[in-house]
Amino acid sequence: MYTKDMLSNQLTDMGFKPSDTVLVHSSMKSIGEVEAGAEGVLDVLIDYFSEGLLIFPTHTWEQMGEKKLIFDPLHEPACVGILPNLFLKREGVSRSLHPTHSVAAIGENSVKYLKDDTHGTPCHRHGCFGKLYDYQAKLLFIGVGMDKNTFLHSVEEWMDIPDRLTDRPVRFKVKLPNGAQQHAATYRHLKGGISDKYVKMTDPFLYTGCMKTGQFGDAHCYVGDAVKMADLTLGFLENDIHVLDDFEPIPVSWYKKTENH
Repeated sequence: MYTKDMLSNQLTDMGFKPSDTVLVHSSMKSIGEVEAGAEGVLDVLIDYFSEGLLIFPTHTWEQMGEKKLIFDPLHEPACVGILPNLFLKREGVSRSLHPTHSVAAIGENSVKYLKDDTHGTPCHRHGCFGKLYDYQAKLLFIGVGMDKNTFLHSVEEWMDIPDRLTDRPVRFKVKLPNGAQQHAATYRHLKGGISDKYVKMTDPFLYTGCMKTGQFGDAHCYVGDAVKMADLTLGFLENDIHVLDDFEPIPVSWYKKTENH
């Protein structure tokens, strides 16, 4: 069984600082047996990043749609795992108002970070995923890979990559804490496994130092630098706007320098 101290030490080993801004994608099952279970994992993360900003995706794209048009951020469960749902219940945690791609955060800058997240696309440049670049955030993938990297959806949106969003928005309403409702129309991601292709970015990210590996409990982890990841991906998309449309590997010549002997 992993104690909280053991997990905290693993965060240090991965190079994290308590003042970091960190977005966590997670698989609780991958971590193994932990002191106090999933709540213990949250205890560790919240305590460790007490001087920074801790963020979890709390997406609801799975259930929100034409048949469910009112998003209640205080009560709507996330569709992305146990840790985000438990995180939502923690004292001091706030949630953004995006009807399909909300995030939750705790930290001194959480109010500013979560503000203005109701624009018309899932991961727009000035919303919570675009702000990861501005906040020079780190991305921690606990037991999951690049197919869960929502930040890459955002990078593709900045480049206006074709065939990513629906032709028309869905007109949602968001329930506010005072009971009023706010209009929040947003386009949706097209179905068809867009993010599955993001796994091809794993090797380039690792080779160029945009990302490194680590361990959290039993879980294999990736730790990414949002700025470096975005800049490299933007460069690839400038080379070929369709490069993330399929599973073909990224051309090695785009990121590996050949040595002349």
